[in-house]
Amino acid sequence: MSAPPMALEPSPHLLVPFASASAPECQAMLKALKLPQLEALLAELVLEHTDPGHDHSLSAPHERAQAQALGIVQADGTVFPDGQIPWAAAYSETPTTPQAWFTPCHFQVGMDQVTLLPADQFGLDDAHARPLFDALTPYCREDGITLTYESATRWRASGDVLKGLACASLDRVSGRTVDGWLADNPLQHAGSQLLKRLQSEAQMLFYTHPVNDTREAARQPIINGFWVSGAGAAAVAPATDAAPTMPDALRQAALRGDWAAWQAALAELDATHIRALREATRRGEPVMLTLCGERHAQRWTSVRRGAVARLGQRFKNLLGSNPAWKVLESL
Repeated sequence: MSAPPMALEPSPHLLVPFASASAPECQAMLKALKLPQLEALLAELVLEHTDPGHDHSLSAPHERAQAQALGIVQADGTVFPDGQIPWAAAYSETPTTPQAWFTPCHFQVGMDQVTLLPADQFGLDDAHARPLFDALTPYCREDGITLTYESATRWRASGDVLKGLACASLDRVSGRTVDGWLADNPLQHAGSQLLKRLQSEAQMLFYTHPVNDTREAARQPIINGFWVSGAGAAAVAPATDAAPTMPDALRQAALRGDWAAWQAALAELDATHIRALREATRRGEPVMLTLCGERHAQRWTSVRRGAVARLGQRFKNLLGSNPAWKVLESL
């Protein structure tokens, strides 16, 4: 995910990434899902907002929803354009400075496509990441980019060239062919050309680095490049007090393409977080539920408990509601 992982503290807003996915394997299992708590909860809530999108947007629906919840918006209060949510700058001490995440990756070259595997999917550690970071740093400096080591799988880049840059998030490209995400970039930005050159230099630099000789000998994926994401500058830091609860198990399973694990994670979510949200609704507490697929996000809120609202909700329940899988299918 573009934002750093957030603590799973109780919150009246539950935001669910990858509540559905576009993969045929996921779509095929939706009708068989048993989600009694979600179905009952949706019958108690009102659909407040739909954020429409498509499978090839640069920012995933859950990232757009998270940015909105945290107040990560442009200076005029409007949402950032696709691919320009400045996650790196927002989570820094200087949010107005243009920044980005550089994520070391393995680019798997096939017969007619190149697939990206981020380093956090195969356990890159400091012993291997740090020498590669040190090798790349002077090349970045020559291009006006300051590189800071934050972890083995996340390097912070700072520089004016990163301002206004549109780039696909890791959740969009992870495990997928990268060509389309590069070609679909809507901005003709000078920085994108500089970064493509820097990525090419990194590919050659890393390919001959002793770290990769060690990794090959151990039959580990080599690090042959990096991906740029979360670029730009933020007007303000995120409103962490408004942070939604964001379970990560569905997202992790979906990015691995492990649909059995995804189904199990959804059942667990139904029995825990969804159940808790339903119980809060029954107590009359205000709650919010955001369900995100790979195209759209939908935000549901609790019904006001005035007499008219209660009558309207009773009428809605008499008419019946869509089964939960129908809602997930629409995402």
